[in-house]
Amino acid sequence: MSPSRPAAVIVLAAGEGTRMKSRKVPKVLHELCGRSMVGHVLAAARDLKPQRLIAVVGHDRDKVIAHLAEVEPDALPVTQAEQNGTGHAVRMVLEAVGAIEGTVLVLNGDAPLLRGDVLHELLATHEREGNAATILTADVPDPTGYGRMIRAGDGSVSAIVEEKDASADERAITEINIGMYAFDGGLLGAALGKVTTDNVKGEEYLTDVVTILRDSGHRVGGALDRRWTGPLGVNDRVQLAEARRLMNDRVLETHMRAGVTIVDPGSTWIDVQVTLEADALIKPGTQLHGTTHIAAGAEVGPGCTLTDTAVGEDAVVVNAVCDGAEIGPEVSVGPYAYLRPGTKLGRKAKAGTYVEMKNAVVGAGSKVPHLSYVGDAEIGEGSNIGAACVFVNYDGVEKRKSVVGDHVKVGSDNMLVAPVNIGDGAYTAAGSVITNDVPPGAMAVARSRQRNVEGWVERRRAGTPSAEAARRAQEQQSERGD
Repeated sequence: MSPSRPAAVIVLAAGEGTRMKSRKVPKVLHELCGRSMVGHVLAAARDLKPQRLIAVVGHDRDKVIAHLAEVEPDALPVTQAEQNGTGHAVRMVLEAVGAIEGTVLVLNGDAPLLRGDVLHELLATHEREGNAATILTADVPDPTGYGRMIRAGDGSVSAIVEEKDASADERAITEINIGMYAFDGGLLGAALGKVTTDNVKGEEYLTDVVTILRDSGHRVGGALDRRWTGPLGVNDRVQLAEARRLMNDRVLETHMRAGVTIVDPGSTWIDVQVTLEADALIKPGTQLHGTTHIAAGAEVGPGCTLTDTAVGEDAVVVNAVCDGAEIGPEVSVGPYAYLRPGTKLGRKAKAGTYVEMKNAVVGAGSKVPHLSYVGDAEIGEGSNIGAACVFVNYDGVEKRKSVVGDHVKVGSDNMLVAPVNIGDGAYTAAGSVITNDVPPGAMAVARSRQRNVEGWVERRRAGTPSAEAARRAQEQQSERGD
């Protein structure tokens, strides 16, 4: 039988996290793989479909509350004005919302590696065993510094022994307390009223609730996560980097098992909200962020950074930076292209080498092969933009739009000064500055006639290498009779 929905999940996110040494970002808002630490914990908690989702906030609470409103608007923030321990934090919740009947989970907001399936097992164990409290535990290779879980013959937890108090046999135990729990809500409230501050720090500890319940004759159990790896909580930048690598490995493995080829997992980073279809190919040095989606058959990389970008089937993106772009099926992008927000490339279009686009819609089969800037523009189907073209979209006050029709040939080294329209089938000559509309089928030539001033270099730049080269060339021409 599957476990019921918990009455509440409480996420502790009030701590300052001094070891992070962060001036601007609260500890739980540090990001990894596209989410904040607390965002990862909330996502795992949401997997349980709790009746209430509550976050305890304290340090820099305005920033944390604003973040909660953005990523998990249904989460209720409860303020712990003074951080007087984990037990105090949970007591602040019960004072704010009243007694909670049913199962209550208490999670740490700095544990981004927490998974929804682990919480399901914690909840199932709690209900199956009829526990007053169930402790989430981990089996770790090196338990040094952690409290050891002492199990009774029936599998219940008889004690949590801190390392300094443990015997040699107890130190050999590798099952430790992760510091997250499931409680019977009614018993939790009563036990919190008995917690004291009789300890070195003068704080109310949630572990004391476990002791109170056990000493009162209630059963305390443990749910063991044998797969837990990495830091139990992130307390500094080293642990943040470790957690980021472990989470990224987890994300990559999920995609690879679903049929995505990732050539070099060691140099590939993919956010948790990125989606990839089977048969996508991700080459080395690629980063996929935000809500990026890669369709089947698409090839991305090497050396790509894509953010909130959609890549269509069988498209190829090489050495490119793309932000908020829509890359259609069979499109070619790069190498060394930059697609900015609002860029939309139709089927079989091309944004080639050293091409930058912004707010540009490019029709099916149209090509911007190299060395060009296309901003605030609409290009029809089957058109070609020559090398070194610039869509001049800014007049110093406003951004203006240019429209290029179907099957247009824009010559190399053109400036299209917006607003301008080039009709279907038109051509523009190389080196032109187009300031007026071009009718369909016309050839636009907007450049001055070339004039050669003979002997200018020898007269005006006498004694230079250029003048000497010109003199020799003229003598050779004279000898040949040219």
